[in-house]
Amino acid sequence: MKRFFQIALAVATVAVITGCTRIETGEVGVRVGFDKQIRPGELMPGSFNQTLIGDVLTFPIKDVNVKVENLTPVARDNSTMKDVDLVVIYNINPNQVSELYTTKSRAFHLVHEGDTYLMFNYVTQLTRNALYKVAREYEALDMNDNRAAMEQKMREIMTRNLAEEKLDGSLTVTQVLIRNIAPADSVVASANELVRAKNELKQKEVEVQTARKEAERMAALTNQSAQSIAYMQAQAALNISEGIRNGKVQTIVVPANFNALMMSK
Repeated sequence: MKRFFQIALAVATVAVITGCTRIETGEVGVRVGFDKQIRPGELMPGSFNQTLIGDVLTFPIKDVNVKVENLTPVARDNSTMKDVDLVVIYNINPNQVSELYTTKSRAFHLVHEGDTYLMFNYVTQLTRNALYKVAREYEALDMNDNRAAMEQKMREIMTRNLAEEKLDGSLTVTQVLIRNIAPADSVVASANELVRAKNELKQKEVEVQTARKEAERMAALTNQSAQSIAYMQAQAALNISEGIRNGKVQTIVVPANFNALMMSK
């Protein structure tokens, strides 16, 4: 009999252990009765809760990551972006878990691997709307240089929308991270063509400046050469004059028609 009770106790212990679930750190649970009704109140992290009768649903509430990818917003220049990827991180108020689950549309939540991510789908749509609104404030090629400003503006818009929906006390958007911004191929091609044209124009301007400088240099050399020849001619005439005056040069008188006289002979 004693052994029977020991076995029965062991079986009961195993049943209790296997029929319990522990709420992990970063999660909050709610109890579901055998009648499928949600019991009021939240089950906090670290608590053990029996599941022999009814069930326990768990909800990750801390640093929930929402990846929103392959978005194609329209920029201020009316070009459609090729691809924008981002991540939004939000937290759920642990004391609002039961209310959010029971009062909000189930379409707002996401069930994945046994966990229910409260307001996940809602935050996804909120993110898309905020991005499409903020993108309109920037040229396509300026977005990458303004990621931080876009992230801040998106977070402000989402926080404001949560307040308007009376959800600011239930969940908080803590961070918006833009992972990738890719303009349309046509925009990139146009930008590259513009850069090429500017570089060619700059090169031509340099060539014109170089030619102008060279022309100025040649003109200066020509002017200097003319001045040098005139100087040498004047110096030669002066030397001859001084030589004649000093009797060092024989004076030869050449008639004006000297050539004509030579031809007549």
